[in-house]
Amino acid sequence: MKVFLIIGAINALLSVGIGAFGAHGLEGKISAKYLDIWKTGVTYQMFHSTGLMVIGLLLGKFPESSLLNWAGWLMFSGIILFAGSLYILAVTQIKVLGAITPLGGVAFLTAWLLVVIAVWKWM
Repeated sequence: MKVFLIIGAINALLSVGIGAFGAHGLEGKISAKYLDIWKTGVTYQMFHSTGLMVIGLLLGKFPESSLLNWAGWLMFSGIILFAGSLYILAVTQIKVLGAITPLGGVAFLTAWLLVVIAVWKWM
């Protein structure tokens, strides 16, 4: 599905920009601990951007797969919840925001599980 290729590419683009901002704009402004949290968000955003593009390619081959469609939306939601909460946590240092991050992790895990099931079923 073209939408996941586009969303994945946009998120990859954003993760490069957000990573550069963290490396150059936040260095010296936040502690090393929070800069590491920022980097974790960037890393997971980039990996799952690639995952979205893989899902888009798989949907091109198996367009009828609702499992892959769900996986794509869960992966996108995971980026927002996981990486987004880490970015906000890093700059605000409001620790309660860290409670949102595991929800994104669950979305990632579920998305990858659905990809496994879809590939097993269709290939």
